[in-house]
Amino acid sequence: MDAAAAALADLVEISSQVEAAVVVGDDGAVTASTLDDELRAKRFAESARRLFDAAVDNEAEIGSPPLQQLEAATLEGSVFVVRDAGRLIAAITGPEPTVGLVFYDLKTCLRALAGPGEAA
Repeated sequence: MDAAAAALADLVEISSQVEAAVVVGDDGAVTASTLDDELRAKRFAESARRLFDAAVDNEAEIGSPPLQQLEAATLEGSVFVVRDAGRLIAAITGPEPTVGLVFYDLKTCLRALAGPGEAA
């Protein structure tokens, strides 16, 4: 098991609220996923990246500080996206997750993937 897959395995073990997650490299490729279907993982990664990029574009227009994380909530559940050091992690939860805890767990997962000298 590579480092990204191991980090995601640890994530779903410690975070009972995370139903699925993907790690996306700075090139946009799926590095690791909890989804069994590669096509679903790729689609989820692309959707999460588009969501994050759209939020970043909107934020740039209003002059806010750089976006690092976001949550999109619906009645059925939430999508969380965190980006750091070019890497992105996205997760799906059920309805009404503990937002701060999910963000903490996702950031911890990204830190586990950061190499020496990388921010996470």
